[in-house]
Amino acid sequence: MLCATSRLLAARTATALPAQPRGRGPGARCRRRELHFPGHPELDLNDFLTGWDETHFGKMGSYYINRTFFFDVHPPLGKMLIGLAGYLSGYDGTFLFQKPGDKYEHHNYMGMRGFCAFLGSLLVPFAYLIVLELSNSLPAALLTAALLTFDTGCLTLSQYILLDPILMFFIMAAMLSMVKYNSCANRPFSAPWWFWLSLTGINLAGALGVKFVGLFIILQVGWNTISDLWHLFGDLSLSVVTVGKHLTARILCLIVLPLTLYTATYAVHFMVLNKSGPGDGFFSSAFQARLSGNNLHNASIPEHLAYGSVITVKNLRMAIGYLHSHRHLYPEGIGARQQQVTTYLHKDYNNLWIIKKHNTNAGLCVLDGCKCPTPPNPYPLDPSLPVEFVRHGDIIRLEHKETSRNLHSHYHEAPLTRKHYQVTGYGINGTGDSNDFWRIEVVNRKFGNRIKVLRSRIRLIHLVTGCVLGSSGKVLPKWGWEQLEVTCTPYLKETLNSIWNVEDHINPKLPNISLDVLQPSFPEVLLESHMVMIRGNNGLKPKDNEFTSKPWHWPVNYQGLRFSGINDTDFRVYLLGNPVVWWLNLLSIALYLLLGSIIAVAVQRGAHLPAEVEGLSQVLLRGGGQLLLGWILHYFPFFLMGRILYFHHYFPAMLFSSMLTGILWDTLLRLWAWSLASSSLARGLYVVGNLSLLLGTAYSFYLFHPLAYGMVGPLAQDPRSPMAGLRWLESWDF
Repeated sequence: MLCATSRLLAARTATALPAQPRGRGPGARCRRRELHFPGHPELDLNDFLTGWDETHFGKMGSYYINRTFFFDVHPPLGKMLIGLAGYLSGYDGTFLFQKPGDKYEHHNYMGMRGFCAFLGSLLVPFAYLIVLELSNSLPAALLTAALLTFDTGCLTLSQYILLDPILMFFIMAAMLSMVKYNSCANRPFSAPWWFWLSLTGINLAGALGVKFVGLFIILQVGWNTISDLWHLFGDLSLSVVTVGKHLTARILCLIVLPLTLYTATYAVHFMVLNKSGPGDGFFSSAFQARLSGNNLHNASIPEHLAYGSVITVKNLRMAIGYLHSHRHLYPEGIGARQQQVTTYLHKDYNNLWIIKKHNTNAGLCVLDGCKCPTPPNPYPLDPSLPVEFVRHGDIIRLEHKETSRNLHSHYHEAPLTRKHYQVTGYGINGTGDSNDFWRIEVVNRKFGNRIKVLRSRIRLIHLVTGCVLGSSGKVLPKWGWEQLEVTCTPYLKETLNSIWNVEDHINPKLPNISLDVLQPSFPEVLLESHMVMIRGNNGLKPKDNEFTSKPWHWPVNYQGLRFSGINDTDFRVYLLGNPVVWWLNLLSIALYLLLGSIIAVAVQRGAHLPAEVEGLSQVLLRGGGQLLLGWILHYFPFFLMGRILYFHHYFPAMLFSSMLTGILWDTLLRLWAWSLASSSLARGLYVVGNLSLLLGTAYSFYLFHPLAYGMVGPLAQDPRSPMAGLRWLESWDF
């Protein structure tokens, strides 16, 4: 996640760059962040360094303390809680979080780490209580607690400033609340019933407010609720009014309450982050006008676009930037050798364009050696000219202010995107040809309507070719200063790549208005932020040679993830699940599917089961079924995702598989003990079986605990390494 998300945040936002000649800077450039750390062989556990995604989420906690606006692909609650924990523990938000391996030195970071560790530690009692409620078996609950206590992966995730322990806390809290209110089904509308039902809704809001993965636990609670209501609907002893009360209670507690709390987190988020920051460039111009320190904040500009105005045009797809040109030409072999047109994320004089009528002093005879008879263009803001507003459907020209060349397209292929047309700057002193003509359209508006700055979403359709101006988002080579490609696409489907808005607007002949009146409302801001987050998540794609993992890797513990250190001089922490725990969980899922299928078929066929076996079967099918559903919902959707994936995405599903393991093995041992005639022998075997599982997981933790607490010395590939004998799979690179 660090590499992909920080690529979006750091490489395509308005971060500090060396001074560049007008528009010739690197623009939106993608750079891979290597997880490299300086050697610190003398480190102990009290000499902490930043690790892995701490540079990401710790920095966001600092942004909250400093009230600086930023963008992330996840909802804000988790980062907000991290920032609050840091603030309450005395952290002042001044640590830079520049790269993994930086020393915290005098900065008080322990409050943020301690907060995440505290929530991570609560996963164990939550799992214990869930299994105890589902199975009514103390040994099953103890085994589940042991599996999570002795898992090196959960321990590693919980000791850093990350969203994962916060997310897992809310998921498990929602699951516990759900099984608790299910247990109060015989006392509906009692105080405990209302308490657990309401707490379920609160935890659902928390899970979704940390990551969109929280949607999976919402689906599970939703399925449980629908099943519960269906059962109540079929109970003829209940009146329709009573069933209606049950339905209303669940709508209020599981829909209205979570949505209200989820929306409230965004209200706090936008209220706290009121200063301009590195997230501005991902949002619309109207959104940016809300932020103190942004050049649009408290600005006054003309409201409606008029001919002769000097403007900047911004693409609405996140991290694309402004329509831009400069004096450099496309190189030989790249379409026509005319002036480059790109998009550039930063403010620059080369982003300025003059909007003109298509037939105003636009000579159509510009050829080598040909002098056009038309007079030179008058100064575009000549006070003697009447004001004429630009309207939806008008045919216009855009003249680049710095070079006096027109925005132009033709049938030459674009530099990088096949089947798209090249966009160039063409002409002399605003005089070009008919390929400079564009029809301006306001999305979802009628002909004749004026065009508002900031708010109107416009498309520019090339009159000759019929293509639509857009930006592919692809980074041009060095000849294009690594700015982003602008193309004219013949595919007319509306996408954010081809939708623009007017941001800066200079026209002294028009009265100015305060941009405060154009600022979006809270519902509009909420909707825009979600659209940006969704696009950001979809944009997290793996790059060449980038370290990622696949969903099938996760249950088998195929490959871990380096949290710190890459060589024998580094203090190394490696995210890997306790292999005994994880492989036992994987075996348990297979055994559960087999045994559960046999029992379900037997029950369906009317087989007579002894009372003891029937009771255990109900626990296995109902309690275990809930946990299997949780595992499926938190695992299999990742196979459908096109975004980049990492090993830590599996851990919510791992919690459910561990709880299923506790119930399954307790049930198997009880069935084994029941099958024996001797009660004393049965009791002894049951105790020995449970102790064996507990001691086995504890001993495996003893072997693998350096993965979580830190390793020094040779890597495991070296026979001299103390971890050499524990490298059970070649894919483990600790």
